Amino acid sequence: MKITPLHYDRVITGAVCAGVLLLMASSAFAQNLFVSAGLGGSTITQITPGGTESTFASGLSDPRGLAFNSAGNLFVSDGSGNIYQYTPGGARSTFALGSVSLDDLAFNSAGDLFGTGTGNGDIYEFTPGGTQSVFVSGLSMPWALAFNNAGVLFVSDNASGNIYEYTPGGARSTFASGLGGVTGLAFNSAGDLFVGDVSTGDIYEYTPGGAQSTFASGLSFPQNLAFNSAGDLFLADAHSGNTYEFTPGGMESTFASGLTYPLGLAIQGETLPVPEPSTLALLAIGASAVVMRLRRKV
Repeated sequence: MKITPLHYDRVITGAVCAGVLLLMASSAFAQNLFVSAGLGGSTITQITPGGTESTFASGLSDPRGLAFNSAGNLFVSDGSGNIYQYTPGGARSTFALGSVSLDDLAFNSAGDLFGTGTGNGDIYEFTPGGTQSVFVSGLSMPWALAFNNAGVLFVSDNASGNIYEYTPGGARSTFASGLGGVTGLAFNSAGDLFVGDVSTGDIYEYTPGGAQSTFASGLSFPQNLAFNSAGDLFLADAHSGNTYEFTPGGMESTFASGLTYPLGLAIQGETLPVPEPSTLALLAIGASAVVMRLRRKV
């Protein structure tokens, strides 16, 4: 069969459409912010990027850690010691039963869920099927969790004032020390670690090499942290009842207020960045250029 310019057009168009669909699939979940009402609360609040609030889930007992898996399901650690799973539509199921309340949750790239047992000094690991094991033990008061792009787990140990890093095999080293009560950890896309310290009311920024600087200060009780795909940092400030938003340059604004002891924080689709319009435009421009070159050669 003779290959005509029309065939090339169809091939390129099909490839571009597939690429666009892939990007659209990766951004199927909007960057909604989810906040748990800790210390006696019972709800999880959903907030759209435009600031519209709604109750996503209720009837919980002191919900704490929040984390999304790659399928867009929300996992919640409850004060009862259980972990619940919510579909994007809000249907709830029990993922794991336990007697230890987990204060923070985080997924690794393999889909395993990790949680901090602040009361007993352990960090737990759960397979996607819900099988539980102890990843590491012997910590004083582990609280906040975050994975970097290399799959290394960072954990704040508030009794010691240290932030430890663990390889996937469990080998430990000290990343930072001299801190107070660190209840929030999050990485930006550049690999910098952001730390919320309730003892000082500050947010610190650490380079991958460990150099520390103060990113924001003057907060009342900074809890969990989360980044959206645009690089904006969100912070749950428990005592004020506010959730703050910080631009990459450090400009602060109040994103939501009047919340009941906001504690856990997670952004829907944070592991599935929403493609910028410029990305799609570049795909289209590039495809057009390829089509024109092929036509000249045929």
